[in-house]
Amino acid sequence: MELNIENFFNIIEVIFLIPFLYELNQILLLKLKKRHTINSKFKLNILFYYHLLFGLIYYLYAFSNPSDSKAYFRRSDNFEGNWGQLFGTETTFIDFISYPFIHFMGFSYEMMMLLFTWIGYWGFVFGFLFFKENIKEKVKVFKKVDLLTLILFFPNMHFWSASLGKGALIFFGLMLFAFSITKPTQRIIGLIVSSILIFAVRPHMFLLLCIGSLYGLYFGKNMISKRYKVFGGIAILASLILLQDKILGVVNLNNSNNLIADFIAFTSQRSEDLSTATSGVNMAGYSLPEKIFTFWFRPLFLDAPGFLGILVSIENFVYLLLFAKIFRLNFFKFWKNAPSHVKSSLMVFILTSFAMTFVMSNLGIMIRQKTMIMYFMFFVIYYFLAYEKSNEVKLRLEKFNLIASSRNTPLLKF
Repeated sequence: MELNIENFFNIIEVIFLIPFLYELNQILLLKLKKRHTINSKFKLNILFYYHLLFGLIYYLYAFSNPSDSKAYFRRSDNFEGNWGQLFGTETTFIDFISYPFIHFMGFSYEMMMLLFTWIGYWGFVFGFLFFKENIKEKVKVFKKVDLLTLILFFPNMHFWSASLGKGALIFFGLMLFAFSITKPTQRIIGLIVSSILIFAVRPHMFLLLCIGSLYGLYFGKNMISKRYKVFGGIAILASLILLQDKILGVVNLNNSNNLIADFIAFTSQRSEDLSTATSGVNMAGYSLPEKIFTFWFRPLFLDAPGFLGILVSIENFVYLLLFAKIFRLNFFKFWKNAPSHVKSSLMVFILTSFAMTFVMSNLGIMIRQKTMIMYFMFFVIYYFLAYEKSNEVKLRLEKFNLIASSRNTPLLKF
């Protein structure tokens, strides 16, 4: 695909569509503000244009680099059967979603890119709500940097969720799920929509999400009654049983008689195939910690593939510094009484990381795949740092009150 006069006119159409999406954002953000007390509308509007910038960067990147977005558009555009025939999971689901916009509404490749970029943006909005609703403390890192702002504007997170493809939809689905699961009885529609999206785009991710949610539900500190815990557990287990063939089919294990042996064989072959790619990494001789480190933090300067790799390395280095903040004894004390959504987030992150390290051996794919789960770990880090900050404030007040009581001066309450 090359830039031509048709692309130019399509870009003009996209430019005229942006103000419409902006106004639609204002309507939706206003409704969210009434329900969830959002006081950061200006920041979210800046985030919208920031995300659009990465949509443009990805669009230009796709003209000189391999991109699934072009294949998704071509398949849907050239498909001559009935729309319903496209209904399925994974790649087919993206074709199914794209078909009506391309065939019924006449969307060009550029307009489809904008649509999915907009969907990706709303993933960040629900991620923001998930953080703000559950963490009241403002946390600064590196002395002066607001942690939530830093998390919201990580470039790599925006790049891979700003194009036609699985990235935008799965990120939106995961963030909507995280936001909805904290109050499941009040946000049942969000829970259902996000679950369907996650399963349709990545069935194996739905499996890991269910396991993580069950762990948090039963082992996290929360106010959910035993009745709801039992009901929630049964609902999740029933979903897994009903959808097990689709989930196992992702790794060709739906007809397996020995799941463990066949999974090991599949991951070995998949890893070997990916390691032969341009940015492949031979992880066959790596220990498990080395594989996990590679998935989380590489490329890291020395193995950065080109200029873009250096930019990703800078972001990975920041990830490394943030992760280091939880490697202290206080974290284990915090973890013992951590809320359910914190435990679920860490479990989802760890399970997915372990699963990916057995399959991934290509830096490019690792960079892209980890974006869908990094926010779960950022949430754990943010919650822990807010917890520590709150404890520090309490200790200072207690110390002040102790001194004040010895001097017979009024005490401060908290």
